[in-house]
Amino acid sequence: MVRPYMDADSDDLWELKRGFETGLGERTGDESKQAAYEAKLDEAYRSDWLGWVDRCVTENERCVQVAEREDGLAGYVFVLPESMAFVWDAAVLNEIYVAPDFRGTSVADDLMEAALSVAREQSLPLDRMVLDVDRQNERAKAFYERYGFEHWGEMVARDL
Repeated sequence: MVRPYMDADSDDLWELKRGFETGLGERTGDESKQAAYEAKLDEAYRSDWLGWVDRCVTENERCVQVAEREDGLAGYVFVLPESMAFVWDAAVLNEIYVAPDFRGTSVADDLMEAALSVAREQSLPLDRMVLDVDRQNERAKAFYERYGFEHWGEMVARDL
């Protein structure tokens, strides 16, 4: 079952977020990328990130949704609220993550459908949803392609 995130989910959501972040560093880069992603996951980051979740959920309770199973949360999806649509002139799928034990089940599909539903309700400059996916994450790219996502520009970055 996919449902809106609640305050009582914060510890479980944080553990899923840790899995999301460490997975990015582990599967799509070298040791320095993995170390960078893991290093940021301290208590201050946890507090700031959960505070941001709360602010977004205050704006739209469905922008963060969780997949609940008998023994806890199996995953989550985070669509930025409509007020942030001007970042990319579109709905933004900020994060989607499924715990390893639930991959290959319907959890990812359920979460994606929930994300698309939230996005369709937003008043957007461009009628589309965008996301950032690492070129090396073949599993994620295949999942997004199955949902009709196509290459649309390219993000570049530099250290500050």
